[in-house]
Amino acid sequence: MFSKESKKTNESKVAERNIIGKNTKIIGEIISDGDFRIDGTLDGTIQTKGRVVVGSSGFIKGKVECANADVEGKFSGELFVSNTLTVKSSANINGDVVIGKLSVEPGASFNATCTMKGAVKELNKNEQQKLKEKTA
Repeated sequence: MFSKESKKTNESKVAERNIIGKNTKIIGEIISDGDFRIDGTLDGTIQTKGRVVVGSSGFIKGKVECANADVEGKFSGELFVSNTLTVKSSANINGDVVIGKLSVEPGASFNATCTMKGAVKELNKNEQQKLKEKTA
């Protein structure tokens, strides 16, 4: 009834979940398709198609590229989130941030240059509509 091929494709769609523990420090570059939870320290770069969660004891110094991110701990550097960045009340973010959407809880420290990718497209569409209305 089920072929071996359908089982293999379902298994390959399951995302990995990786955890960097509280007393762990990593220096270097991480590239993955899975999700990451960081409760320790990362000094370097992480690039993933999944979600990055920085726990309350976690600290990242460097560059992060991901689809979604939740920050409870500390971040310093460049943060590129293609979808949603959620900043929890205990978070401390410094650096440059490029995001699709932003959610910030009261009490969070967000000292960053922030650019939202979707806003430019919407602005250009509105300007084009206004120009069409003026010329019509």
